[in-house]
Amino acid sequence: MDYDRARSIIVNFIRSKVKEADSTGVVIGLSGGIDSAVTANLAVEALGSENVLGIHLPEEGVTSTKDSKDSEIIANSLGINFKNIDISRILNCFISEIPDESGEKPPVVGNLKSRIRMCLLYYYANSFYKMVVGTGNKSEIMLGYFTKYGDGGVDLEPIGDLYKTEVFELAKLLSIPEHIINKKPSAGLWSGQTDENELGLPYEIIDRILNLVFHGEKPENLQEIFDLTPDQIDLLLSRMKSNIHKRKVPPIAIVDAARHYME
Repeated sequence: MDYDRARSIIVNFIRSKVKEADSTGVVIGLSGGIDSAVTANLAVEALGSENVLGIHLPEEGVTSTKDSKDSEIIANSLGINFKNIDISRILNCFISEIPDESGEKPPVVGNLKSRIRMCLLYYYANSFYKMVVGTGNKSEIMLGYFTKYGDGGVDLEPIGDLYKTEVFELAKLLSIPEHIINKKPSAGLWSGQTDENELGLPYEIIDRILNLVFHGEKPENLQEIFDLTPDQIDLLLSRMKSNIHKRKVPPIAIVDAARHYME
């Protein structure tokens, strides 16, 4: 990977898409993690700090103080407008009004949190005629490791063609603070959650597997190549298969094929 070239491509992509939409700039959710830090840097490079709004959306008791502080550090270092909005009361309002027969399951509530954050980002985007920039990387997108209409509900995915390990390398080029680069990746949807615990493998291995699958390697060969158990391989491949719907527009029942078209 030529990271200088990747940087230039992404910066031009952001600039051109914002211009095409006749938008005043972008809104980005700042989590305090590496993906949002890299994306915010690239957005500022593309549009100027005055055209980027960073919004941190913590949850009391779940979002770490460190992540909140790092979000502010990134915003201040880039000179962008910054808002900090605690979603706890909004989440509690939702939960209190929902008849729940099964109890508050972490993944279900976690998806709700992500969708609340999406709504707030779009509220500000619509208010200021901006676009919502996503922070999803290629690893997450291939695995469907995101919330449909949550963190997947965006207008642009600038780093969506970079594997997570490539995002780490680009972060070094952009001089992202080392302590942010070294954080354990986490969606921060519940206490103690980390990406690699959920996915079952470190990103260094995940990305190598995904790259081979992307280029046509047969699933039966992966276990031998990486010296992994069938369950470890199946966990990743089943995620890819079951989450295909997240990468596509909702299916349509075709009533009249003659008038059906897709742009």
